[in-house]
Amino acid sequence: MTAHPQENNCECHWGSAEELALLKTPDVELDPDLLQRTWSAIDWRDHPRVLRRILPQFAADLVHGRVDPVFGMEAVGRCFALGAWQQWPAGQSGAVEEFLHAWWASTLTDPAPLAPAHEVLMAVSEASATVTPWLRVWQALPVPHPVADRHLTELVDTWEYDLLGDALPWSAWENRDAMRDELTAWLVHHAPARLRADGASSDLQERIRLIGLPEPARWEDPFWSRRPGTAGVYWPPGGTSGE
Repeated sequence: MTAHPQENNCECHWGSAEELALLKTPDVELDPDLLQRTWSAIDWRDHPRVLRRILPQFAADLVHGRVDPVFGMEAVGRCFALGAWQQWPAGQSGAVEEFLHAWWASTLTDPAPLAPAHEVLMAVSEASATVTPWLRVWQALPVPHPVADRHLTELVDTWEYDLLGDALPWSAWENRDAMRDELTAWLVHHAPARLRADGASSDLQERIRLIGLPEPARWEDPFWSRRPGTAGVYWPPGGTSGE
């Protein structure tokens, strides 16, 4: 596959005409810097063809931890989304879906993945504009599951501040509110058992309980007054602490 013959980009900000010509040449490996600039650019005229051109090498680099997303792993998912892969012919879209599922499932069961599970979740969710299939994969794993449970503890520890402020923990381009609501509801229902199995702190477990409460009950909950130094302190929507 190749980029469109008329594809173009700014030489000042993207790269040279010689590099652009490589995207229009099939079966030529791109150097890491060129691949990085290509997948992270969002202004291609025909992004689906560019994604098809780089996808075999891009997918391999994702799996082997060779991709360095400057603006977070959601940028990886955004590259897939801009490529409109779900609208490709069935054989092609099915291959992309299979790859995303394999990458996610492998990450969840790897005790030391090259990218943290919560970052891969951002990528695959942004790629598909939904968290539904990815949470189902997690839910299907038994409890306890030492590896998956540890990943969930790390996710909650990283994201609980945003979730307590009713914010999705990444900058989504599509379905932000729907993904936030589904992620929150799923965590409230499924996270407690895994957190307990992983030996997570009672503080972290309490915070998951709190995100399931409506306001103002969340901030009036006795949990806050029981914690040293937090009496009267709350995190309103938007994530800014106040009194």
